[in-house]
Amino acid sequence: LAGYWRILEFDYEMKLLNHVTQLIDAESWSLSKVPLRTCLEELGSLEPKEMIEHILLSYGRKYIDDVGEVYFEMQEDKICRAIAQMLLQNAVKFNLSEFQEVWQQSVPEGMTTRFDQLKGLALVDESSRPATVFLLKVEDLPEDNQERFNSLFSIREKWTEVDIAPYIQDLCAEKQTVGALLTKYARSSTQNGVKVYNSRRPIS
Repeated sequence: LAGYWRILEFDYEMKLLNHVTQLIDAESWSLSKVPLRTCLEELGSLEPKEMIEHILLSYGRKYIDDVGEVYFEMQEDKICRAIAQMLLQNAVKFNLSEFQEVWQQSVPEGMTTRFDQLKGLALVDESSRPATVFLLKVEDLPEDNQERFNSLFSIREKWTEVDIAPYIQDLCAEKQTVGALLTKYARSSTQNGVKVYNSRRPIS
């Protein structure tokens, strides 16, 4: 493994994260003070030590205390987001209120789930009855500007700026705003007092 970067399978990454969060729970550690050495001692028999450390580096901030011990402060937003992805990846659509409940129950004790953790990962559909949420990852969308907009408008006909922004933010050139990009690729109208954007061209 030395010197090689491997992209971890998401399911395996979640398995590793689960080992770590279960240990944190079992030991009643503070989420802001997770000791590297004990993690490696306790979990090293289950998974390679490099992988345990990799997961701590991916989902935590490393720091060293006064006596030179290495600790990690676990990052709430990253962990909540990863768990949301795990829950959503096996469902086409999820009832929103059920999802909120299951999601909160699935994250480590002491962490709080919030919808802004899902930016660019999942989309809430308030128009369906009951409201639903589904996985829509920005990295799965086309990289070309026009194709990206075509793809988004085929998923949803009309978007608010708040909803579409996480899905086009990465297309903004230096100093370019989401607003400027929308002006170029979308047409705006007002629906029930809210500004919405739709395609400038018919979507086949």
